[in-house]
Amino acid sequence: MTEPTVYIGKDIEAMSITVNYQRWILAEFRPFLGRHIVEVGAGTGSFSELLLKEKPETLSLVEPSTLFDQLIANVESLETSTEVDFHHAVFDDVAQVICEKQRPDSLIYVNVLEHIEDDLAELKVIYDSLLPGGHVMIFVPALMWLYAEFDRMIGHFRRYSKTELEEKCRAAGFEIVQSRYFDFAGILPWFIKFKLLGSRYLNADAVKAYDRIVIPVARRMESWIKVPVGKNVVLVARRPS
Repeated sequence: MTEPTVYIGKDIEAMSITVNYQRWILAEFRPFLGRHIVEVGAGTGSFSELLLKEKPETLSLVEPSTLFDQLIANVESLETSTEVDFHHAVFDDVAQVICEKQRPDSLIYVNVLEHIEDDLAELKVIYDSLLPGGHVMIFVPALMWLYAEFDRMIGHFRRYSKTELEEKCRAAGFEIVQSRYFDFAGILPWFIKFKLLGSRYLNADAVKAYDRIVIPVARRMESWIKVPVGKNVVLVARRPS
């Protein structure tokens, strides 16, 4: 079973206050979203809410942590015509159940793959679960030299290079559709706070300020310039038809 050993959803929970950041990630994924989506590591449902606005036919939400009850409450409060299913588990344990009901054409992993020790095995499960021609959309932390005690505390086994993530996806059978570094501006603040100063906590006010002030500028900049590195990697891969 490919399950995270420490993951309790804290970094996904923190993302619930990063509205601009999540919209930026969704913009990267939007051209590849199908009609039958699975979001793995749905957290409290903030990204799920954005996905529901895309009006898929089905959305399966998978969340193994203690955030699961909050996820259900948040998503069930939303008005939607999408058929939504909830799974309190890791994906490997419910992939067959999901596929028997409706095989997905889109699988989304935002800040999840780094929590899984055998990530290649997880990618192979994703490959087997997707419809031919379907896409997996992945967002992960980047650059192992940024790996800090905070990463370890929240259950990160690694931070990725773009090349490493691409190679693992290819080894699982995928074709890379697009892959790039993301959030160049976030490297220095992360390095100072977590690597240099050894902080073990996210400051909600600082996260909100970064999201409100820096992210809109960073998003425009990265739409014009291909950044050589970034705090994250965003990748879309396709299962061949």
